[in-house]
Amino acid sequence: MLSALAALPRRTALAISAVPVLALLGATAFAPLPFAVAQPGSTANVLGENKGEQVITVEGEPTRPTKGELLMTTIVATGPDMRIHLGDVLDGWFRTDRAVMPREAVYPTGDTTEEIEKHNLGEMKKSQDEAVAAALGHLGLSPKDVRVELKLADIGGPSAGLLFTLGIIDKLDGDGSGGDLTGGRTIAGTGTITADGKVGAVGGVALKTQAAGRDGASVFLVPKAECADAKAELPEGMRLIPVTTLDGTVDSLRALNRNGKVPTC
Repeated sequence: MLSALAALPRRTALAISAVPVLALLGATAFAPLPFAVAQPGSTANVLGENKGEQVITVEGEPTRPTKGELLMTTIVATGPDMRIHLGDVLDGWFRTDRAVMPREAVYPTGDTTEEIEKHNLGEMKKSQDEAVAAALGHLGLSPKDVRVELKLADIGGPSAGLLFTLGIIDKLDGDGSGGDLTGGRTIAGTGTITADGKVGAVGGVALKTQAAGRDGASVFLVPKAECADAKAELPEGMRLIPVTTLDGTVDSLRALNRNGKVPTC
């Protein structure tokens, strides 16, 4: 086959070779692909209300009034039952407000919408418990004496953990010297949290910075490992602060309020 093809003129050989390629592309264009298409989602101020309910309520310890906002950020992805084709993938690749992601990265478990929603709600509950433990531990308070309730409707997954933790700290202690942890700014961010205060990566950061910029944030807290992704489509004028631990995040916000030295990506 190779020797016969080599004997043909170049244009003829290329045309013959293109036939199976074109057939493959034609079939691919109509076949569902294992991807999801995501875009910037909603944000929610954890220091305020969401759908008429306070996101953070505390009992057993006095809270303080806060200024500024702490925005947790989300992405919205095509559903697990939606068929994604080559045209959708190509469109997502060429748009800055869309991202094409492997399906398993968006829906790591479950095959139905109900299974995935159940998993995501479970991840959110675990994230909330870790956030409360991290915040109270940071402040030297006991969960036996302080009860914290977190409510955020219709949002699942673990990526709000860091923002929940900072919201609890701001409501209870502010910046530790009478001011707001936010410094009165609108600060957005993302990141998982563990009970001992470690911040983890989450994915979809380039879309989340766009959601944050759309909703007025001037600062974005990003897990350090995702700095490059966050810089990819960063809204103009937005400041990135890389974070790896809760203590380091609080220190960075305090330094920002004092015009001190703040880490950058």
